[in-house]
Amino acid sequence: MTQTHDVPWWLLLLLFSIAAIQGSWIFLDAKKRSRFPWLWGLWGLTSIPTPLLVYLLVVRKVWRKRGT
Repeated sequence: MTQTHDVPWWLLLLLFSIAAIQGSWIFLDAKKRSRFPWLWGLWGLTSIPTPLLVYLLVVRKVWRKRGT
């Protein structure tokens, strides 16, 4: 099993930064749309990129055609 000290510090910093940016963006967008911002924001901090993909599909509905 890989220990935390085996992972380079810059990789951990990068992953934490990406998770923080993702969680913040999801939280702010969900708050703007009144769609359970705390739930989405906290979930956005837990992993990368699953919460973002689910949010885009469920809340933003990126698959639907424009103008229909």
